[in-house]
Amino acid sequence: MANGKSVYQDVIDALQHPHRDVRMQAAAALGKLIGDGKITREETSEVNNHVHTTYSFSPYEPAMAAYKAWQAGLQIVGCVDHDSISGGEEMCRSAASIGIASTIGYELRTSFHDTPLADRKINSPDAKGIGYVVVHGVPADRIGEVKKMLEPVQRARNTRNRRQVASLNSLLKGTGIGQLSFERDVKAISHSIEGGSITERHILAALSRRIMSRFGRGRAVLQKLENSFGITLKGMSLSYIGDPGNSHYLYDLLGVLKANLLPRFYIQPEQDEILPVRDVVGFAREIGAIPAYPYLGDVTESPTGDKKAEEFEDSYLDELFEVLQDIGFPAVTYMPPRNTLEQIQRIQQFCQRYSMMEISGVDINSSRQTFRCPELLESACMHLVDSAWALVAHEKLLAQDRTWGFFAPDNPLADVPLEKRLKGYSRVGRAMDHHHPDRVMDCIEEIYHE
Repeated sequence: MANGKSVYQDVIDALQHPHRDVRMQAAAALGKLIGDGKITREETSEVNNHVHTTYSFSPYEPAMAAYKAWQAGLQIVGCVDHDSISGGEEMCRSAASIGIASTIGYELRTSFHDTPLADRKINSPDAKGIGYVVVHGVPADRIGEVKKMLEPVQRARNTRNRRQVASLNSLLKGTGIGQLSFERDVKAISHSIEGGSITERHILAALSRRIMSRFGRGRAVLQKLENSFGITLKGMSLSYIGDPGNSHYLYDLLGVLKANLLPRFYIQPEQDEILPVRDVVGFAREIGAIPAYPYLGDVTESPTGDKKAEEFEDSYLDELFEVLQDIGFPAVTYMPPRNTLEQIQRIQQFCQRYSMMEISGVDINSSRQTFRCPELLESACMHLVDSAWALVAHEKLLAQDRTWGFFAPDNPLADVPLEKRLKGYSRVGRAMDHHHPDRVMDCIEEIYHE
């Protein structure tokens, strides 16, 4: 907890200001307070490379996400948004002001239809031949190219979003909730005008806001969910939605609607919205970034409460990794809190067999979620912290000298075994001045020290 929070609350609140320049100025002011010792924290060794921001869907603007990560004691914060990288510059600059290491990337659905997995359910719920890809370690000077590449994806997604709102409106007839407008209710709560994406969570947030404005909180909402949609809640969901004083009410209600109502109006994306996976991986490697396959694993219990039990890749990992190698994936990313120890150890064995980098991260898109990931400090996952530092070093070095991209073919360490190379890059990441990431080359000699 930051000391003197009430004294500096105006500065912290400004991290959520509607205008980006004001947010970054607030981050600079906050960084000075931290540097002067007026705001302190309790540090951990933890990292998180997969925090969503308002540029896809999140309670947090990029500047606030950087501060929340710092406040939670993290050493590294990573900004990864769906179909957008437009929060990346703000994240990098705000993190540098605050003094926390940063990394940026983007996440998008891709088509595996030209691969042997065309008829498989991969890592996208209720879809065959569609798989998410997370592109990590995008250098700041290539953000513009990524934005241009994602623009047609965003346009196609918004065409589908409008159809989904229309489908939802058919379910809302006669409920007393009223009809939603894509422009007024959904688009208006996004950063789409600045290159942010609009997701199903935006639609559900708009619906949640409407329900709360018409019916308040607590018992009336429980009755509306049951009477209008046949949604009867139990357990923690009942407790959360039944509590009018719940400070996370909007996000808890959104989670309930995502689990119980979204399937009724959800429309699967078409090919104009989903790029071929080989093209996505090829583009990422062309700009020096690290495309990673996000292992989901069979889900038995959702950590966020909005995902159903479902089988994904666990029954065909041998085939999956052969395809990933053929496509050219150099890395796999996974979320330790989401998987069992058995799943984690199994995926690690495959990564070692195929010499693939392991990257961790826990997606943050609800105010109820914690930025911390203590699972990383357990013996089975501690090496992921080194990988995160290596990712930071890769991204900052890449912006200064292309040959130092971790997987660059002309990298001076290209022939060094993966584990040893990761250790070297990790040392650079830890040694660099995170207030001045552009000076990373000052630490390049660390890469050679054992």
